Amino acid sequence: MADIADQTLVRRASNDATDARALPRLADIPLNPWRALADRAIEANGYYQAEWELAVNAFACGRTNVSALTAIDNAGKLIGLLPVIPLRRATMIPLPALVGAEPYGTLCTPLLDRDAAEDAAAKLLHNARRSGAHALVLRTMSLEGPAMQAIDAALARDRLRSRVLTTYARASLDATRNADELLREALGAKKLKELRRLRNRLGDHSDVRFDVARTPEQVAGALETFLALEASGWKGKRRTALSQDAGDAAFIRRATTALAERGACEIITLFSGATPVAGGIVARHQDRAFFFKIGIDERFAKFSPGVQLTLELTRHLCADPAINSADSTAAPGHPMIDPIWRGRFAMGDVLIPLRRNDPVVAAIHAALTAERFMYAQARRAVHFIRNRHTRSA
Repeated sequence: MADIADQTLVRRASNDATDARALPRLADIPLNPWRALADRAIEANGYYQAEWELAVNAFACGRTNVSALTAIDNAGKLIGLLPVIPLRRATMIPLPALVGAEPYGTLCTPLLDRDAAEDAAAKLLHNARRSGAHALVLRTMSLEGPAMQAIDAALARDRLRSRVLTTYARASLDATRNADELLREALGAKKLKELRRLRNRLGDHSDVRFDVARTPEQVAGALETFLALEASGWKGKRRTALSQDAGDAAFIRRATTALAERGACEIITLFSGATPVAGGIVARHQDRAFFFKIGIDERFAKFSPGVQLTLELTRHLCADPAINSADSTAAPGHPMIDPIWRGRFAMGDVLIPLRRNDPVVAAIHAALTAERFMYAQARRAVHFIRNRHTRSA
């Protein structure tokens, strides 16, 4: 009888849409309180800065019209913010849960006021519950940082516990160290010597120069160079380059120049003479940098332009006293950056139940597990087809 009752509750819950309309629209969050919260956040997230996420929300393909979980203290101050979408929009799973909206950069750590982080987390969870959600799903969440600690503490008040669905390690840089020592430890003297040789060969064509664009005008110009580089390579062939979708192109143009106005974005470019051979986008938030994307001119592939750019970025960040660490925001096991940036952030997807002894949460957990399995199978099939095509080409 208990099983039948549980199944009835799950069916009833699946028919009850999470009322995202009960939540404020992200576009309606006042800009100045959002900026102030980001400045006070207990854990940095360059992709939930107002300038970045509002540009995503306005333009980026498949990422627009997002709602917001907010936490307001008794004085009316914004102390917590998490952009969210219904689970059914993120996964097509028709169960009442909210998912942290992915802001193009792969990090969904919410902004929590460092002076009231646990209370902010509790208010976010309370408002998620009021919207009708039975669970909150945080994808690409920092698992060991102070934001997750505050969320777990808030859950403990209600005798609830988070459930880690997936976990992996992501490359990071300890920018407080001497860059030359760090690179020597990471790559070894022999590999560094080979990379210097390749750089010198690149310099045979013309002088090699590393450029950092910082002002809005500089960033706007350097971004166009980056977009051309990205579209010229394999991303362009797969139609995944930013410039190949009008919404994505509009998002990145607005986001980078808006962040540059606050000193929170840089575009880095490696030149051989007047020819750009590699470029990247770097967001900054508090004392952390976020390496968003990289593009290279594949005509220069034999000189390892992506690695050369990353070496220069490493030296640049380690020389900046305002930056203590950098998040690669790369996939786990990334073949280019993992050997260079040997630090690791613990990342993963987290399921946060909002009610005790709730059979709907068990159903959400099972559905997400099945979705991950099917996604992994699909990825293996795509890799098999691509490898087979490559071998036969």
